[in-house]
Amino acid sequence: MATVNNQEPNQDDLIMQQQRKIEKEIQDTTPLVSEKFPVSVLNTEYIDDVYATKVRKLEDRYSHLRRTRPDGNCFFRGFAYSYLEYLANHKKEEYDIFLDRALKSKDKLVALGFPQFTIEDFYDTFIDVVKRVDPSSGDTEQILTELHNVFNDQGLSDYVVVYLRLITSGQLQERADFYQNFIDGCTSIEEFRHKEVEPMFKESDHIHIIALCTELGVSVGTEYMDRGESQNNFHVFPEEGVTPQVHLLYRPGHYDILYPKN
Repeated sequence: MATVNNQEPNQDDLIMQQQRKIEKEIQDTTPLVSEKFPVSVLNTEYIDDVYATKVRKLEDRYSHLRRTRPDGNCFFRGFAYSYLEYLANHKKEEYDIFLDRALKSKDKLVALGFPQFTIEDFYDTFIDVVKRVDPSSGDTEQILTELHNVFNDQGLSDYVVVYLRLITSGQLQERADFYQNFIDGCTSIEEFRHKEVEPMFKESDHIHIIALCTELGVSVGTEYMDRGESQNNFHVFPEEGVTPQVHLLYRPGHYDILYPKN
């Protein structure tokens, strides 16, 4: 006679089920990149005085923010959206310099040993998205609307993120001796690249930001907001003293896009 298996799900299975449920709720309720909100919206998220003070300081310097989906890809997605938005609003010469660098990036990755057949589709999508923000290609508002639509298309948006992860990994490989100083000495750069940089949904740290900014020639200003300091910490990557082209708000484990006041 057949027996019925009444075994209860183990704790790991229950945790995984709960995690998948949470991820599904985030996907259903949170866009990959939101519309703009006044920075003051952060006041609704915090009730203690420490954060309220920090929000007021942010309001002094920034007018709006865009939220990014908290899926582990928020730095790369926020970086790409913000920088391409910046290019669409600025001089054609600056756009052309970046496009040239982007076009050369695949050959550089192949020279570093990345399989061409693996990176080809991601590269093609990345270049297509970059070309859509050419400031000479049409009305700026139309370009920005298209950019927002692209970054909320899961397939296109994720392909851009994947390619930026590959570019970051390539820079880490090329200058492994330098970047080894930023990670635990027990972990090799190669292991770090394959486990913490190239896979999707892995959160980003200083090393990711420095490597990507260095490779692409882009400066990022990041506001750090947590309970550890009396005021917000502001850092510019890859080096201090440069006017940032991208502005991000970092709260533990997550990045959103900031818009400085004119």
